[in-house]
Amino acid sequence: MSFQQIFFPERNRGFRGKRWVNISLRTLHLLGTAGIGGAFLYQAPTEAWMPYLWLLLVSGIGMLCLEVWSNGIWLLQMRGVAVLVKIILLASLLVIDGIDAMVLVLVIVISGVVSHAPARIRYFSLVHGRQMESLSWPRDKEEVRR
Repeated sequence: MSFQQIFFPERNRGFRGKRWVNISLRTLHLLGTAGIGGAFLYQAPTEAWMPYLWLLLVSGIGMLCLEVWSNGIWLLQMRGVAVLVKIILLASLLVIDGIDAMVLVLVIVISGVVSHAPARIRYFSLVHGRQMESLSWPRDKEEVRR
């Protein structure tokens, strides 16, 4: 198997129940985000929000791994790029003091806008300069009409 076949399959990988796994991870991620809000917006004590941070991290890593496993093209699409930008923004909290609330709000705005944007935006590849659902997409006119 080539690198392209492993990381960029022609069709997305899946398994029975994948949608429910993703919904469950996303729900846990939202709970983690809500709990972390107390830390950044109301200066809650560490012990109050630390479990939410772990919930946020573990569910986020789970969603990221599921998307990359399904098809690595996700990393090249706006939806994957948005996640990488959010990770960079959150990492900036480790080196820049006093921007906690601003970064939290920006990360939530990016999440809301990208996740609810039309497919032509979410699936837009910055590398290819057009909408992409796989490296071989679009193969024919039928797929273009979807």
